[in-house]
Amino acid sequence: MKVLVVGGGGSEHALVWKLSRSRHVSNIYCSPGNAGISELAECIDVSPDNVGALVDFVKYEWIDVTVLCAPTVFARHVVAALEREGRKVFGICESAFPLALSREAAKNFIKRHRIPSVEYRVFSSYLLAQDYVQLKGLPLVIESDRRSGDRGVFFATTFEEARDVLKYIVEESPRGGSGDRIIVGEHVDGQRMSLAMVVDEKFVFPLASVYKWRAVTGPRVLREVTVTGACSPVPFIGKAETDALLENVAYPILRGLAAEGITFRGLLSADLVFRGGDIRLLDVHLGCAPLEAQTIMPGLPGDIGDIILASLEGKLSHLKMREDGRSVVCVALFSKDSGPRAEGGLHIEGLDAIRATENVFVFHHNTVFEDRRVMTRGGDVLSVAAIGSDPLQAAKKAYQAIGNIHFDGIYYSNDVGYNIPQERRPV
Repeated sequence: MKVLVVGGGGSEHALVWKLSRSRHVSNIYCSPGNAGISELAECIDVSPDNVGALVDFVKYEWIDVTVLCAPTVFARHVVAALEREGRKVFGICESAFPLALSREAAKNFIKRHRIPSVEYRVFSSYLLAQDYVQLKGLPLVIESDRRSGDRGVFFATTFEEARDVLKYIVEESPRGGSGDRIIVGEHVDGQRMSLAMVVDEKFVFPLASVYKWRAVTGPRVLREVTVTGACSPVPFIGKAETDALLENVAYPILRGLAAEGITFRGLLSADLVFRGGDIRLLDVHLGCAPLEAQTIMPGLPGDIGDIILASLEGKLSHLKMREDGRSVVCVALFSKDSGPRAEGGLHIEGLDAIRATENVFVFHHNTVFEDRRVMTRGGDVLSVAAIGSDPLQAAKKAYQAIGNIHFDGIYYSNDVGYNIPQERRPV
């Protein structure tokens, strides 16, 4: 089959890489793609913003499946147009976009369907939000309503921090825009993880559990939380725990989608926290959650084409889950450089030295080819994933590979893959 992947980030690169190994896939196209994707797929000269041209490409090139893993406003228009044309779309449906684009909508969905979560309030007024912070006390998690990957999530431990975050979201946030709504929620101590899955209308097919490392970035008064690395599978989640999570979290989400008339077929991720014997659902991601595809795809046994086709045909229940038994650790690489050099592009060196390394994979986030060189303009740049017999071995391989990579302003967390809880969590 012919597949079109819409997007140009690390999630799309990981999916393209896995699709390129599928016996079902004959041609892969990507819009807009990136430097890494261009080595595996044909990056077409059609902007995702040009909905009409993209739909024409799908029609005239006889694309069998369009894959979208990052819900955005422009992607919503693309999906709506493709659905009107009767074209197959994997990853998101038009009716799911309100839930996919809004953190408030996701939290309200969790609450409506009585899935255990955390206490939160939503505000459009800076003053009312500030009063609530004073009332509840600290620490608190403060989020902007509109999603932009893992951005827009802040951890406040002092009233000064909370005040500045609230002001930033309401008045100044470049990601949310002026007037973005504020979500103020309780901070729950415990072990966090995600359960990634593929769903059709009736069945959940678990892909993997993912443990994530998060770091507080930015100035002291604006402590934004960023996902800096991930590991899969989670050592403290075995088959019994996965079965319990499917029963207590995944299927309630699926029933909730059905109850609200959302016929979702694609990737879905549940962001969870364990505290003692309790499990709480913090967020639902329709599509790829940050850094999950890059962590899951290298170690995913079997053919991703089988999973996509089964989801689209409502036959996920026919698939058998296989376990690889190895660990994957993925480390995100960022650039601090946002000056004139970043505007013109930063040259990435050392990628060729990693190509021949067994069980190490580099996924591009924000790269292009310029004069036969791989360039980035900063921000999220790359992620490096490695397979090992356990998280420690995988982490060592990933960091050894990272030692070959150089670009101005490079930075990353040094603790990814280490200090993961090992004991099983009752659920």
